[in-house]
Amino acid sequence: MVRLLGRAFLAVLLSCVVMFMAVQVYFYALVLWYAEHPPQRTAFMSHRLGESREKNPDASLRYQWVDYTKISRNLKRAMIAAEDSKFVEHEGFDWEGIQLAIEKNKSRGRYVAGGSTITQQLAKNLFLSPEKSYLRKGQEAIITLMLEYTLDKERILELYLNVIEWGNGVFGAEAASRRYFGISASQLSAEQAARLAAMAPNPRFYERNGNAPGLRKKIGIIVARMPQVELPE
Repeated sequence: MVRLLGRAFLAVLLSCVVMFMAVQVYFYALVLWYAEHPPQRTAFMSHRLGESREKNPDASLRYQWVDYTKISRNLKRAMIAAEDSKFVEHEGFDWEGIQLAIEKNKSRGRYVAGGSTITQQLAKNLFLSPEKSYLRKGQEAIITLMLEYTLDKERILELYLNVIEWGNGVFGAEAASRRYFGISASQLSAEQAARLAAMAPNPRFYERNGNAPGLRKKIGIIVARMPQVELPE
């Protein structure tokens, strides 16, 4: 009996390992595809679209891919300055930033900072749900490593700027630039780019509250940091 239970346990364990590896192969195949091709729709876009269609069956997304060279350097600098100042240096994880986020959350007694890098955010947006769990964070870390060791920094930033959420149904730099300023992503000024970067952590709130307290301050801080940003080339 004990031997039978042991065999059953090993069989279940082996099945779990095989399933886990199959999932990783699937994700890595998509990473290889995205190395050369733009995403048609990300997991996060599908999640948001599903939410919207529960209220409005005709809801759609505003999303238009643009190449890296057609995105303003101002926006590239602004997003790195606001989201991940060590983007060019790290290999997917900013350990110092994560530690600072942990300490900040602990001192506030609630979740106020995440410490995620641009690559981690891209991993989540491309493939995962927005739910918060240790399982999802573990998968996010694995995909982050896949992205970092398969794609160069320029491609990671290009993907990120094209799929990030910037409002209700608004995804990517081109859709955001046209939504808020009526211009293409290539034409963004430093202040316009800084505004988009300041909105990024909570875009649907700032879409409705463009004059929210603190937003102007965040824009000023980002503009001041932008000249020091190193871009991937």
